[in-house]
Amino acid sequence: MATTPAPEHHQPTPDIPPTPHTATERDRRRLLTKLKLATQIGEGIDGYIIGGIGMAMAALTADLHLSTLMQGLVGASPLIGIFIGGPFFGRLADRFGRRPVFLIDMLIFLVGSVLQLFVADGTQLFVLRLLMGVAIGGEYAIGAPLLSEYAPRQGRGRLLASLEISWYVGYALATVVGAVFADVDGGWRWSLSSSAVIAVVCVALRGGIPESARWLLSKGRREEAEALIEKYGIEVDVTAELDERNQSQGEGFRALFSRRHLRNTVFASVFWAALVLPYFAIGTFWTQVFEALHMGDNAVAALLVYSFTAVAGVTVGCLVVDRIGRRRLLIPPFWITAVCLATVAVWPTSTPVIVGGFLFFIFLNAASSALTAVYPLEVFPTALRSTGVGFATAMSRVGAAIGTFLLPMGLDRYGAEFVLLIGAGVLAVGGLVSQFLAPETTDMDLATAARTSREQAARAM
Repeated sequence: MATTPAPEHHQPTPDIPPTPHTATERDRRRLLTKLKLATQIGEGIDGYIIGGIGMAMAALTADLHLSTLMQGLVGASPLIGIFIGGPFFGRLADRFGRRPVFLIDMLIFLVGSVLQLFVADGTQLFVLRLLMGVAIGGEYAIGAPLLSEYAPRQGRGRLLASLEISWYVGYALATVVGAVFADVDGGWRWSLSSSAVIAVVCVALRGGIPESARWLLSKGRREEAEALIEKYGIEVDVTAELDERNQSQGEGFRALFSRRHLRNTVFASVFWAALVLPYFAIGTFWTQVFEALHMGDNAVAALLVYSFTAVAGVTVGCLVVDRIGRRRLLIPPFWITAVCLATVAVWPTSTPVIVGGFLFFIFLNAASSALTAVYPLEVFPTALRSTGVGFATAMSRVGAAIGTFLLPMGLDRYGAEFVLLIGAGVLAVGGLVSQFLAPETTDMDLATAARTSREQAARAM
C-alpha cells in the first residue's frame, strides 16, 4: 500500500545579509548619485543667475532707471561676489572640512534669491546679487572638490565635466524662464527670484553627505578616513595622499604663490579666466552686441540658440575629456575660438560670418569649459585643493567681471568690432599659457595628478 508523503513544510528563508562587496557597491553608488546631483544643481545655479540677468537686463533697467554704470555693476555683481567667496570658502573648506561649507553656501544663496523679489533700486539689487555671488564662489570651492575626492580614477574627468553641463543647462533654463516672464509686468523679479526653487532642492539633497576621506587623510585622521574608504569603496591611494600631506603640512593660502605651486596657480587661474571672460561678457549683454552688429531684431531667438549650442558643446566636451586627454580638449579650441571672434570683428556686416563665427565660438568654448571642473581639482593636493580651486575661481570671475563691466561702455565708445577683437586677444592669451603649462592628468589618482602636474610645469618653465 502506497503511502502518501507527508506534506512539505517550507520554513521562511531568513534574510541573508548582503556580502560586504554588495553592501559597499550599493552604498558607493547611492552616495555618488546623491553627491553628483547635489553638486550638479549647485553648479547649475551659477549658470542660472548669469543667464537670468541677461534676459532680465532690459526690463529691470527700465523699471529701476539704471545708468550704464549701474547696468555694468548689476551684471558683474555675482562675478565680483565669486571673487570674494571662492578664496574665503575654499580656505574654510580646507581648514574645517568640506561638509559644513557645502550646506552653508547654499543657504546664503537661497535667502538672496528670495529677497530679489523686493528690491527697490539698482543698489539693492547689486548688493543682493553680490552676496549670492559670494555663495556661488563657495560652491565652486567646495562642490566639485568634494565630488572629485569621491570619484573613481577612471572616468573622473567625465564625471566632473558633467558639472559644466549643469552650468550650461542652468544658463539655458534661465533664458527660457526669462522669455516666459518677458511680457509680464515686473516679470524680471519673478524670473530672477525663481532660483530659490532650485536652491531648496539643492539644500534638501545635501543632508547626510559624509566628510571627504581624502580631507581626513590630509588632517592625519587616518582611521576615520579608512572607515569611509571601506564603507563606500572609494579609490584612494592612501600612501600617495599621506606623502602629499607630509609635503603640504602647514601650508596655507600663501602656499599657492610658493615656488612649489605657483605655476599651477597661474595655469588654473589664467586658462579659466580666458575661457569665461568672452562668454560671460557677450552673453550678459547679448542684445546690445546684436544691436551693435545691426541684427537686433533676432536678439532673443539668437540668445536661445546661443544657450542651447553651448549645452551641446559642453556635452561633447564631457564625452571626450577622458578619451582624447585634457590638453587636446583645451589648447586647439583656444586658438580656433580666437580666430572666430576676430573674423566676426573683421567682417561685421556679413550675416553668415556673424552666425557661423558665433556658433563655432560658442560650441568650442563650451566644450573646453568642461575642463574648468576638472583641471583645477587635479593640479592641487588635497590640503590645498579647495583653496586653490577657490582662488582660480576668483581669478576667473574677476576677469569675467571686468569684461562684463566694461563691455557696455566699450560698445558705446568703440563699437562691437573693437570689443570682439579684445575677446579674441583674451582667448589667444589663454591658448599661449595653456600650451606651456597645461599638464596631462588623464586617468591618474588625484594625489598622483597633483604631483605630476607640478613636475610637468617645472619642466615647461
